[in-house]
Amino acid sequence: MSFAFPVVPRYAEVDQQGVVFFGHYLTWCDEAMTGFLASVGYAYPEMIADGVDIQVVHASLDYATSVRWGDDVSLVVTNEKVGTTSLSSRVTVRRRGDDGWEDAVTVSLVHVCVDASAFTKVPVPPRLAEGLAGARD
Repeated sequence: MSFAFPVVPRYAEVDQQGVVFFGHYLTWCDEAMTGFLASVGYAYPEMIADGVDIQVVHASLDYATSVRWGDDVSLVVTNEKVGTTSLSSRVTVRRRGDDGWEDAVTVSLVHVCVDASAFTKVPVPPRLAEGLAGARD
């Protein structure tokens, strides 16, 4: 199961070349990941209340086509792996073109679980691991 998060690029997110400025893709991914966590049954506020936070330790973006102001965009989040303290996810930024949906940008993310106060590594909480496992089925 993947999770789709709709986005409509705002004028302020477009650069002088007429395309979405690269940094905004990561903001969109952060918003999509928050929605994804809720969809797997472990909303971000609940995670924080349990004393756990997640931090991005790696992000890479591969571009296939441009996204422009006003495009119909969907970010599709897929969890790829859960480790001892980390989780790896893929976010595919898709845009609706004249011939249907196309993959515009593929983002690879690695998050590490940390203590919400001390920001030291902690194991992936069982509730999160179980939710993510269910999302991969």
